[in-house]
Amino acid sequence: MLDPSTIQEIADELATAERERSTVPLLTARHPGMTVDDSYAVQRVWVERGLAAGRRLVGRKIGLTSKAMQQATGITEPDYGSIFADMVYESGAVIPVDRFSNVRIEVELAFVLDAPLEGPDVTLFDVLSATRYVVPALEILSSRIDMTGRTIVDTISDNAAMGGMVVGGRPVAPDAVDLRWVAALLFRNETIEESGVAAAVLNHPANGVAWLANKLSQHGTRLEAGQIVLAGSFTRPVWVERGDTIHADYGTLGAVTCRFV
Repeated sequence: MLDPSTIQEIADELATAERERSTVPLLTARHPGMTVDDSYAVQRVWVERGLAAGRRLVGRKIGLTSKAMQQATGITEPDYGSIFADMVYESGAVIPVDRFSNVRIEVELAFVLDAPLEGPDVTLFDVLSATRYVVPALEILSSRIDMTGRTIVDTISDNAAMGGMVVGGRPVAPDAVDLRWVAALLFRNETIEESGVAAAVLNHPANGVAWLANKLSQHGTRLEAGQIVLAGSFTRPVWVERGDTIHADYGTLGAVTCRFV
């Protein structure tokens, strides 16, 4: 375990990188004994500083839940990060690409909770019961750490590469559709770059939310009513550059669109 002063120093470094839209060298290369618990400690410091600065926590994201994402990153277990209100955009938004570093986009479902979820024994059925509605969403990935050779420790410290999210389409009750078979086509500048089915997320996207609730219980917290949870990508990430238009077609659940400038 790293000492508290080192945790604070890493959090400072990442905060500076976020503010300056820059990247820092791999943490694991400089702190070879760094653990997953250390990385979540760094993330907690970052969240606490955001709250102290007046940012509002509105939810959590789950990452690395699908084989596609694990193969794309070389990381083999899920992780989570935090979502502040200023990270959330509506469909049709024009988004400054300079707000992020190493910008990529992912296709996901977002769960909006009607009741708290507290581990350690949350199941898929508990998640469905606690969910107010599910809605299409895009996650904007932003990596503040060198992407070559990253481990899960680097990624978690970096708030699981959370940059922002775009919400749109048609909200549905969790029992109104078979969530496993929700599919999406991801277009970049009118060309299909990726497609996928939500069952790629741990066989059911609600399993990702259950994993998160149980993981949070290990860290002494829970998911709250009203929070939004990005359940994990069911496509590989697509790189985004200035001028790109992104359009995700979710069929009967509608579409999510944004443009980067």
